[in-house]
Amino acid sequence: MKKILVTGGCGYIGGHTIVDLIQNGFDVISVDDLSRGSMKMLHGIEKIVGRPVKNYKVDLCNLDDTEAIFLENPDLVGVVHFAAFKTVPESVREPLMYFKNNLNSLINILQCAEDFDVDNFVFSSSCSVYGNPKELPVAESAPFMEPESPYARTKQMGEGICRDFTFFHKDFNTILLRYFNPVGAHPSGLIGEFQDISENLVPVITRTAIGKRPEMSVFGTDYPTRDGSCIRDYIHVCDIAHAHTLALQYIIEDRNKSNCEVFNLGTGTGVTVLELINAFERVSGQKLNYKLDKRRPGDVVEVYANNNKARSVLGWGTDFNLDAMMETAWRWEQALAAHKKVAIPG
Repeated sequence: MKKILVTGGCGYIGGHTIVDLIQNGFDVISVDDLSRGSMKMLHGIEKIVGRPVKNYKVDLCNLDDTEAIFLENPDLVGVVHFAAFKTVPESVREPLMYFKNNLNSLINILQCAEDFDVDNFVFSSSCSVYGNPKELPVAESAPFMEPESPYARTKQMGEGICRDFTFFHKDFNTILLRYFNPVGAHPSGLIGEFQDISENLVPVITRTAIGKRPEMSVFGTDYPTRDGSCIRDYIHVCDIAHAHTLALQYIIEDRNKSNCEVFNLGTGTGVTVLELINAFERVSGQKLNYKLDKRRPGDVVEVYANNNKARSVLGWGTDFNLDAMMETAWRWEQALAAHKKVAIPG
């Protein structure tokens, strides 16, 4: 089996991607310093795939410790790089922390990939690189607008670093995956979003519904959209995860047209915040306690994907509709509540 290093493997998207990679014949190791990820994710992964998965508790901003992982695994053929801070409001409050972590870790991983001849690289990017796009649905060819947050700027800069590195390393293959708004959880109910504090919308919804939060806010009701709230392209985390497997297969099998390609990962349908709340209430049967609030710094008005390229080139598609996204998210929240008294390491 071809061995892949997944950075941030104990995080939300990284964990689901490890499952998908293993179920599609890859051997996987993880690196996660557990500052944002959790060993609970790894335990859930192991239950799903039926085998242990090794995690290196390493801060990728430390080059020596990162090199040690590559030295111990000389048979690596690819890297999927998730490890990054990802909260928009936090990045507005702590921009330097985001620049230091997100960029230094990427540089160190690329340095090790170069030094140890690991020539296949998938970078976790984001639709936030588009800013407030002028045309919708937004295609990969759309120009970058001014980023709305330091987090988004780190993704723009990260893509630039990958492009510049790949330009002068012709045998190095890079895929930049710009995904829109990952939501939901694994259908098994064994893994999902483990962070106790999350500012992402769907965990806020489910935690409000189950009583972990007294209420939630809808930030902005005066946007130029059909109901005044922001519009996003929500996509199930398992659909996102499978795209990483397809991207690795694409470059490992030398089917790529160039050595740096970019793909949007979204459903292609925009959903407002209020529509998402309504979908949750319909699927769960729960009435959500929310209030209408003022706009929040860093939020883009409206963005959703043109996903034709990923569908035609990678053969990727989406298996989960909006109701399934909300149903698996709610099932995961209930599973967490049912096991909250069980001592799980991590």
